[in-house]
Amino acid sequence: MTRAFDLFYGAHQALRSVTLEVPSNSVTAIIGPSGCGKSTLLRSFNRMNDLIPGVRTAGQVVVSGRDVYAPGTDVVELRRRVGMVFQRPNPFPKSIFENAAFGLRLLGIRDRGELEARVEQSLRRAALWDEVRDRLGRSALQLSGGQQQRLCIARCLAVEPEVVLMDEPAAALDPTATARIEELVLDLKKRYTIVIVTHNMQQAARISDRTAFMLMGALVEIGDTRRLFTSPREKLTEDYITGRFG
Repeated sequence: MTRAFDLFYGAHQALRSVTLEVPSNSVTAIIGPSGCGKSTLLRSFNRMNDLIPGVRTAGQVVVSGRDVYAPGTDVVELRRRVGMVFQRPNPFPKSIFENAAFGLRLLGIRDRGELEARVEQSLRRAALWDEVRDRLGRSALQLSGGQQQRLCIARCLAVEPEVVLMDEPAAALDPTATARIEELVLDLKKRYTIVIVTHNMQQAARISDRTAFMLMGALVEIGDTRRLFTSPREKLTEDYITGRFG
């Protein structure tokens, strides 16, 4: 998905020649200490870093055979294909229904029947439908933190993305809500390609198929999650996962 990709914030180089393949219908976890470039790399896949002044890039980020940094790229369409779920739940101060329908309305869908069908479908995929089906008109802000995060996932899924990016999606949640999100991720990979940043190595071990370890903006190692955690090839990886630094 990335080929010799560099990213600079002004004079500071945040990513250094990162080459990373992400298989379809799998969960790829990105781990590493704070400030190593995990979230910057994640936000590169749908060009969220474009929102930061002074950002420049080199190399390629390829999604479904297309370089997302190529001239003329429709960034709005890119962000529909490559959705994002953030660390803290960020529902809009609207009803549960309108949160799930938000992206659909942006796509120009006005037919009430189609909106209702696709909202229900996205809420089901986010394992939230049974909990909210009788109160779709209520404010999303009345939901628990875990429910709000699943609603944000539903909002992302409603527009039928190919890839779902998750930036520490359970970091602000309690253990029970975290377990629900992890179960959901494992279910969603049947239909979507998922890339997740997590500071929680146990979480990466539980839910990912492949794990990438980053340090100081560089990709140190990537491989099958079980292999990487039990017999890492790089001494830096071993030092990190055994707690010698980071």
